[in-house]
Amino acid sequence: MKLVVQVKLLPTPAQAAALEATLRACNEAASWAGGVAFEKNVKNNFALRKHTYREIKGRWGLGAQAAQHVIKKTCDAYAALRANLRAGRLGRPGSKRYRRAAEKPIAFRAESAQPYDDRMLSWQIPERRVSIWTTAGRMKGVAFTASPQQLATLALYRRGESDLVCRDGMWFLNATCEVPEQSLNTDPADFLGIDLGIVNIATTSDGEVMAGRELNRIRVRERRLRAKLRQKNTPSAKRRLRKRRRKEARRARDINHKIAKHVVAEAERTGRGIALEDLTGIRERVRLRKPQRATLHSWAFHQLGRFIAYKARRAGVPVVYVDPAYTSRTCAQCGHLDRANRVSQARFACRSCGFVDHADRNGSRNIRARARELWRRGAPSTAPAPPPEHTRRAGAGRKRSATSSDATLCKPVTSVTGS
Repeated sequence: MKLVVQVKLLPTPAQAAALEATLRACNEAASWAGGVAFEKNVKNNFALRKHTYREIKGRWGLGAQAAQHVIKKTCDAYAALRANLRAGRLGRPGSKRYRRAAEKPIAFRAESAQPYDDRMLSWQIPERRVSIWTTAGRMKGVAFTASPQQLATLALYRRGESDLVCRDGMWFLNATCEVPEQSLNTDPADFLGIDLGIVNIATTSDGEVMAGRELNRIRVRERRLRAKLRQKNTPSAKRRLRKRRRKEARRARDINHKIAKHVVAEAERTGRGIALEDLTGIRERVRLRKPQRATLHSWAFHQLGRFIAYKARRAGVPVVYVDPAYTSRTCAQCGHLDRANRVSQARFACRSCGFVDHADRNGSRNIRARARELWRRGAPSTAPAPPPEHTRRAGAGRKRSATSSDATLCKPVTSVTGS
């Protein structure tokens, strides 16, 4: 399987200036090539080279490999745009958003990532140095930093291209690695049900709760601080805003990585599979008051699900996605379904058999039971495909399915999780 290992470059001021000039030149050339492709309606890699290759080399002083990567990057961007238009991710044909995307050429930001192959970039992993091509010539001895695990992965499995990225004044290389997968466990002893929520980020069917209250409080505080700084609008306030940029997202990403690693390790240790909820389209199905919208839209359930899925695939742990409808209202003991079973966000009390449990733990047990049944029927270990655009629109006005976070979404909340 393919993984991306990100390492941080530590260039000197002169090296950073050369990298910045290179990135700017490549993206200016890519934007020009995008205009040519749009004007001549030529968006195939080899066909576009005939119209742009010589001009890119002569006008921007790019090498042969860099020029070819610029053209390929432009064609890949048009291919992604076509896919998004067909899938309906940019609205219906003829809508304002659709026309705004389809009726103008693609342009690239000055700091957009630039791909490098092994002819333009060489790694000296033991010395933690790279030799990289720039418009000012080959630049050798650029230092980078990485963890021992990242260094081992790079040394053993690095294949293909690496992307040069500039973000908030920092330089990174994203290296593609082909990491071997373990053989899939086709006969799991059971499933570990995972209930995803806002108050509790993840709750397992074993009763383990990964609470997000601390992260929720931090996100609320960060949101208020950003609002105050924007209101002040002074130079120092702007500097503080730039400094805090993406800090909240990085913290949430780190927490999701830790949760996913723990869940997969537990499933692998006990020989079980993992059962996750298919929450596709939940944001379109839910209607909330304005104070609650930031909470829902910053809920990183999709990111956590992706982290669990790829870590499980690497470990050979099967993952089954189940329909989350009414898992929070159904008794895991007797199967009785009643809206009144969900007493509060945290408490579940069955009206039929009297079974009492934490609401999220009860939901995770129902998810586990559904995964068992799906696996018995031959369900594949794969992620669900996103529904067509018309299906998402049709479901937006219907009564939404009950999920593990029903009470959280329906009650006023002041906490945020995810990114």
